[in-house]
Amino acid sequence: MAFVQPPVGPVREIKYDQIVMAPGSISRTLPIPGLKENAVGFKTIGEAIYLRNHVLAQLDAAASTDDADLRRRALTFVFVGGGYAGIEAMAELEDMARDALRYYPELKQGEMRWVLVEAAQRILPEVGAEMGAYTVQRLLGRGMDLRLNTRLDSCVDGLVMLSDGDVFDAGTIVWTAGVKANPVLQLTDLPLDSRGRVTCAATMQVITADGTVVPGAWAAGDGASVPDLTADDPTVTCAPNAQHAVRQAAQLGTNIALVVHGAPPVPYKHKYVGSVASLGLHKGAARIFGMNFTGLAAWLLHRTYHMSGVPTLNRKVRVVADWTLALFLKREVVSLGQLHSPRVEFTEAATPAPARPVAREHTREAAVTS
Repeated sequence: MAFVQPPVGPVREIKYDQIVMAPGSISRTLPIPGLKENAVGFKTIGEAIYLRNHVLAQLDAAASTDDADLRRRALTFVFVGGGYAGIEAMAELEDMARDALRYYPELKQGEMRWVLVEAAQRILPEVGAEMGAYTVQRLLGRGMDLRLNTRLDSCVDGLVMLSDGDVFDAGTIVWTAGVKANPVLQLTDLPLDSRGRVTCAATMQVITADGTVVPGAWAAGDGASVPDLTADDPTVTCAPNAQHAVRQAAQLGTNIALVVHGAPPVPYKHKYVGSVASLGLHKGAARIFGMNFTGLAAWLLHRTYHMSGVPTLNRKVRVVADWTLALFLKREVVSLGQLHSPRVEFTEAATPAPARPVAREHTREAAVTS
């Protein structure tokens, strides 16, 4: 019996034969002053849409002011975390902003400041040292400021303070420094590991601390601690990324069918094929089957890989059509910021207007007359 709390209404009791826990993950944050109030993640579709609109809105703000400090703040973009999310977010948004500047004659490319803050010595460890170094050189060549071996100490009111002593204002702060298991797992009675993930066997069946299989319970994805059978160390678990989650889902479905029909489940084992990263339009870095790819070739591999993960033929055709049109048309750089607060204009319209003040000239006339 499972007790489920829906978004609306009382708790429901649901009987089940098999239960699968796959709540995914959320951003892993640190208790940095100002982070909660001023930063945004880059993990969900909503966050990505917000950031696109926000960056374009910052260009609008910078172009509409003559105040040097306000302009500098609006055109300063900080990304914390040098993994896939941080590098791709910064590279793609910088590429979009660079393209959008053609519509802002008041702004110059050199006024924009893009800063990456990474606590480790390298970026993109997933694509190997050589491709990581290549990415660094490409980003530096685009005028980006890469701060390795550096931490974000504070960002109260948008005032960024780094561990290397640098202090500056930023209108955009993006946090991409890792993920953690969804805290909803803490509300269950399933066995969890030290990182808050459901403990699993290689078959993705939930197991207790002593290795006992919990009947009818399964887990997969970022919230599951599944042993990585391709690693030499038996304590290593599968990384929380889409490459594992998608493949685990398929294997888990097969395993449930096997168990229901009385057959033993099959252990999940996925050999690492490679990694791809987009660095903007027609730019990328990739390592596939031990071979390195850069530039347009890597970008095409990146698009192909992600297309393979798009569900349903209907959705694939729509995405391919959009990408094909993008090859011949200019990039869309209109901000749709009202998506994030659609009721603001209506609320203002529904608010009674304040009484108009009496004109000063009329006041003086009244005083002379009296």
